[in-house]
Amino acid sequence: MAMKRCVCRSVQPRLFSSAAQTSSARWGHVEMGPKDPILGVSEAFKADPSPQKMNLGVGAYRDDNGSPVVLPSVKEAQNRINDANLDNEYAPIVGIQRFNELALQLAYGPDCAALKNGTVSSLQALSGTGSLRLLAAFVKHQWKGDLPTCYMSNPTWGNHFPIFQHAGLKTSTYTYYDPKTIGFDKDGMIQDVLNAPDNSVFVLHATAHNPTGIDPTMEQWKEISAAMKKKGHFVAFDMAYQGFASGDCDKDAASVRQFIEDGHQVCLLQSFAKNFGLYGHRVGTFSIMCDSKDEKARVDSQLKILARAIWSNPPIQGARIVQTILDDPVLKPQWYAEVKGMADRIIRMRDLLKDGLVAEGSIKNWDHVTDQIGMFCFSAMTPEMVDTLASDHHVYMTRNGRISMAGVTSKNVGPLAKAMHAVTK
Repeated sequence: MAMKRCVCRSVQPRLFSSAAQTSSARWGHVEMGPKDPILGVSEAFKADPSPQKMNLGVGAYRDDNGSPVVLPSVKEAQNRINDANLDNEYAPIVGIQRFNELALQLAYGPDCAALKNGTVSSLQALSGTGSLRLLAAFVKHQWKGDLPTCYMSNPTWGNHFPIFQHAGLKTSTYTYYDPKTIGFDKDGMIQDVLNAPDNSVFVLHATAHNPTGIDPTMEQWKEISAAMKKKGHFVAFDMAYQGFASGDCDKDAASVRQFIEDGHQVCLLQSFAKNFGLYGHRVGTFSIMCDSKDEKARVDSQLKILARAIWSNPPIQGARIVQTILDDPVLKPQWYAEVKGMADRIIRMRDLLKDGLVAEGSIKNWDHVTDQIGMFCFSAMTPEMVDTLASDHHVYMTRNGRISMAGVTSKNVGPLAKAMHAVTK
């Protein structure tokens, strides 16, 4: 009997060890994923000891000293919210309703018939990324018939494809950028729109196209709208830069409003990270136009089910800030002026960069630097040129040559022009 007890004790540790080995190897097959390209730029920048180094990869606004900015209107709104001693209870699944109403008025326009008729379904989302993820889930679960292919511009924001692919949707590209002209390939885009299967999904950048900074003209938007209408495509506008692109909120929403005027029932994905400087608050609004109030009610119900499963309840603080500003007769025009100030500073940096390249003796045509709009400049520099900028000149950006103009200041624009001329001459 004593020997049996001894055997039992000797077996137990081996059994435990075997289970531990099985558990530790459960995810042993998982491969290392590629680094995010922006994260890689930031890491290389941080590791560089040079005091002259520049980080032109991150898409976040900076002032002329290269410092993050909290808008005065945002500070005032924060003070009012704090003074109000508001609770921190969960928001409803749809978020703060008044915030949603004001967000839609800002984008669609206060006179939009669909808003007046109450046929636009909306809810607060986690900025642009969350809005896109909700759209992908809604298409996946509610599309009538075979699932559509979802088309993104070539090139586009790096997160567009993962969002739709992770939802289990097929993706493809449509022509947008013409490397020969460093401009918009309107004919190529329209041809791809017409060649796509009827009833496809097209994701468009409402303004300040990322990464190129190249937007269609209003006449070109009308042609694109007509082609989309002819094919019965479903159009979703990713709007991350309203007001931040040109300094004019109405001008930056003109593409969306044109499509609505042309009879499209669009989906709109709004972010308030850039134009309010609320990057870490993840403030956004998802909206989709419906045929009737009855259809809207049914769409509302399904969107709430999806949102509940993805993030449950949206954050309240950033939405309260935006609501406070847009609902106040003093703070709203103040914010308009502030967002225009941010846009104007970036436009000024574009002018100085182009002038600096000419002053350095560059004989290349740099008109695209000032023709483009918004936070990013698609420089047309090659990956090898970008690598040399980093290694020889301490200038860091993504390898596709995209410059975050928010990181350009009156102090570093001269050295930047000198470095760009050195690698492109």
